[in-house]
Amino acid sequence: MLAVIMSFGFASVTMTSCSKNDDDQSVTLVKKEYFQSWNQCEALTALKKYVEDVTNPKSSNFINVEDRIATFDMDGTFVGELYPTYFEYNMLEYRVLDDPSYRDIAPDDVREAAQNIRDFVRNGKALPDHFDMIHARAAAKAYAGMTIAQFDSYVKAYASKPANGFKGMTYGESFYKPMLEVFEYLKDNGFTFYVVSGSDRHICRALTESLGIEPNRVIGMDVWYNTSHQGLEAGVNYTMGKGEDLIRTDSLIIKNLKTNKVRQISQEIGKVPVLSFGNSGGDCAMHNYCLSNKLPCAAFMLIADDEDRDHANREKALALGEKWRQEGYHVISMRDDFKTIYGENVIKVDFTF
Repeated sequence: MLAVIMSFGFASVTMTSCSKNDDDQSVTLVKKEYFQSWNQCEALTALKKYVEDVTNPKSSNFINVEDRIATFDMDGTFVGELYPTYFEYNMLEYRVLDDPSYRDIAPDDVREAAQNIRDFVRNGKALPDHFDMIHARAAAKAYAGMTIAQFDSYVKAYASKPANGFKGMTYGESFYKPMLEVFEYLKDNGFTFYVVSGSDRHICRALTESLGIEPNRVIGMDVWYNTSHQGLEAGVNYTMGKGEDLIRTDSLIIKNLKTNKVRQISQEIGKVPVLSFGNSGGDCAMHNYCLSNKLPCAAFMLIADDEDRDHANREKALALGEKWRQEGYHVISMRDDFKTIYGENVIKVDFTF
């Protein structure tokens, strides 16, 4: 993980320089500099004070390493979501309406969902009510029949395309640099962090692999998997053979939003987090679960209020920021708190269609 993340500008925990002569050895320790992509701000101060307190063995708020659990939403929290919409929405639109291997065989309901996305991003037409579930069911069907490896390759191939609305960045490179620094800071202070996203679990795994995040620390939307020779037989009655693959089916298990995030955290992590990071109402349940912890805890919300460096709606973001503060969450302003979002070489441009 360290070698990958260092490419985003991090230093190691300590830099040790040794020079050994016949009779002496000198060691120089250089303290690590964190948060080089941040401005000084309330949220960052709160995070640092919190971590310094709970990792201090002399503090009454000390938290054992095994209980230092942090959860992060993905889209809009540390991965871009304004190009012009979620990565998984963009990918479904491409899969159904543009991919020559699938566009002529897509079922009508899947095609309708993809067209809803296209009408939204190109014409500003509002998405139907409860579109998160409409999309989830359509996506389950659109990728049914793919093995895990095939779907992983498909996601990464789409992620290699230029991010719409930006120059100098692919979808797969669209990480918020300041938030990657939070990952590194927490790791160095004994925290284990998990990605808890509404997006497909295997999309999240494909996108975060380059950050060195282990797949068992990624939680997301799930579909049922069968083996390549299982057919319609129930898994409880079928024994997978040697050499079989797991195959995506068109059956949705869970859309990992709101209270479903809490359910998945409880089932897969088994502990209540002490830190929670998100950016939307879909993360409030996860935050509130965190804040119910008897251990010292804190929750943070990003607001997309930077109209110069991202495709944001500042007025809407500021209103949300005030709402999140009233809920007891720390608010991170992308405009005011981030020195850079995606990196200095990434430039916001008009969307192309």
